[in-house]
Amino acid sequence: MVSFIKAWGLVIISLCYTFFIARLVPKGIQRLILIIPVLLIFFIVPLLMKPSIHLLGITAFLIGWLANFKIQLSTKSPKSGSHGGGSREGPLSYTIKAFLLVLLIKVYDYSSKLPDKALLTLYAIHIYITLELILAAMAAVVRAMSDLELEPQFNEPYLATSLQDFWGRRWNLMVTGILRPTVYDPMVQLFSVLGRNWSRVPAIFGTFVVSGIMHELIFFYMGRLRPDWKVMCFFLIHGFCTTVEIIIKKTINGRWKLQTAISQLLTLGFVIVTALWLFLPEFKRCNIADRAIEEYKSIGTVAAEIRSMMASLF
Repeated sequence: MVSFIKAWGLVIISLCYTFFIARLVPKGIQRLILIIPVLLIFFIVPLLMKPSIHLLGITAFLIGWLANFKIQLSTKSPKSGSHGGGSREGPLSYTIKAFLLVLLIKVYDYSSKLPDKALLTLYAIHIYITLELILAAMAAVVRAMSDLELEPQFNEPYLATSLQDFWGRRWNLMVTGILRPTVYDPMVQLFSVLGRNWSRVPAIFGTFVVSGIMHELIFFYMGRLRPDWKVMCFFLIHGFCTTVEIIIKKTINGRWKLQTAISQLLTLGFVIVTALWLFLPEFKRCNIADRAIEEYKSIGTVAAEIRSMMASLF
């Protein structure tokens, strides 16, 4: 906890400096040069923390990735656009998902008896539910403190009808929203010689490359193990297949289309198979699930002690 407080103290000081620079220096290369030290600090901050899965994971995601990209974006002229989130789910949906998360944690007690693929599938469900609950909680805090309504970060990804639909409109839209102006749009401009439509193809693949690098970095923060680049391969495969999918769509131009149910089955099947093969084994290699369960147990112990103290007082 001490390392967490020190790391976030450094983050707050860096953000104050960034705000100060933004007030005094106009957008452009001069502002970028002045905030480069902040970008480097934000990459280093997760390494200053003890490898707590939840505190470190959230810090690596919010500071090492999103904040760094957002600060870099602040040096450029703003462009209009939205990633188009889905509708916000109600309390009942989040309650059910929290209940499912508790059940998952209980199932992990029998993990030694489960086949590897079944265990990796549990990891996938765990990731989805945990991410959605954490991001929903963050949105609730922001809404309570500032009356701002953040867009939902997941839009029923299990109903995706294509890889483009899954990654661009349904899965972790917070990442999609920051990758679009920082990576995708500049690459579209870079390859504008190919024409407006075809310049998007290398831009999409390049965006997947950057996403793969950042995922490898987050796993390094949490596991402190040398990367084996399987996660990078996962994103390279999805980047390649998504670009091929888009090329086929442009070539066919709506003349032929699979039924929705078949498209959903093929998309979800491809995502699950490639995740079981390349992405999810990294959670096992870094021992993330077991460490997360230990943290849940520690939180439960502390909560029980607090409850006992409160009961003794009254």
